Amino acid sequence: MWVFGYGSLLWKPGFTPAEQVVARLSGYARSFCMTSIHHRGTEAEPGLVLALDAVRGAACTGLALRVSEGEEDSVLAYLRERELVSSAYVERHVPLQLTDGRDVSALAYVIDPGHVQYCGGMPLEEQARIIARAHGGMGANTEYLFNTVQHLDSLGLGDDDLTWLAGRVEALGR
Repeated sequence: MWVFGYGSLLWKPGFTPAEQVVARLSGYARSFCMTSIHHRGTEAEPGLVLALDAVRGAACTGLALRVSEGEEDSVLAYLRERELVSSAYVERHVPLQLTDGRDVSALAYVIDPGHVQYCGGMPLEEQARIIARAHGGMGANTEYLFNTVQHLDSLGLGDDDLTWLAGRVEALGR
């Protein structure tokens, strides 16, 4: 069993992967297109979290995380509890191209564009203002952004929009 990490799963998978390999998912963009009313915001003051948004011609690079044999059921139960808390994500099996040449099918959490928490197309400046102030059950929205940017950079997978957002959010916090 493989899981695709493109946001917080990069730095907080919640399980110890048996293997992790940089991977590419075609047809989806990583973006702050989901409001967070539980983990990184509240219903009164929603935050933003990353999601995979279906976009023709797009691609998202992240990590393919292989689950250890025999741990599939417990990891799946954990991920469902964590990721499906509000039903804004849809669980999908997606085709990944690993940098070592393998092609695998992986579990990924993709945004439901029909869900009330979908907010695709929001300008980056507005995203920055929301992220700078939001806080939820798992902590500050800024922590989520900064950790994701740091881990993408450490993997050599820098994301221009996320890097800009991190700089802007930092400036707003001053």
